[in-house]
Amino acid sequence: MNLKVRKGEQRDIKSILDLITELAIFEKEPTAVEITVDDLLNDGFGETPVFKIFVAELDTKIVGMALFYERYSTWKGRAIHLEDLIVTQKHRGKGIGKVLYDKVLNFALEKGVKRVAWEVLSWNTPAIEFYKSTGALYLDDWNVCQISDKSIQKYLGK
Repeated sequence: MNLKVRKGEQRDIKSILDLITELAIFEKEPTAVEITVDDLLNDGFGETPVFKIFVAELDTKIVGMALFYERYSTWKGRAIHLEDLIVTQKHRGKGIGKVLYDKVLNFALEKGVKRVAWEVLSWNTPAIEFYKSTGALYLDDWNVCQISDKSIQKYLGK
């Protein structure tokens, strides 16, 4: 297996969007992706990038990615949020996800962050078991809250 994990580049954006779309389908939200190639280019590679990304290449084809960004914990200080870690279905079970995960964790250590956090769907048992095996805490007593831009506007009367 000729696997290379590297920092994502502008030329990777179409493959990255394809992976994001595949993840949405896997998570049973096939129509949820609103982001575009232009959004990803601007947000990841513009003047003020808001995320970082590692890609996994297998024989020069991108087969996985880990997208993350810095955040701040009032209890711990500097932290990283791992937004998405995805490997194409065809290449799952080959250790590619672990290599991407390790790359993010090594980046976190190098940057001196105190915590890396992410969400995982409760039915994604293989992922949960993998994360637990690495020493990650699975906080099943916390719930995620989200509010969309449309709901914000409605709530604020705008």
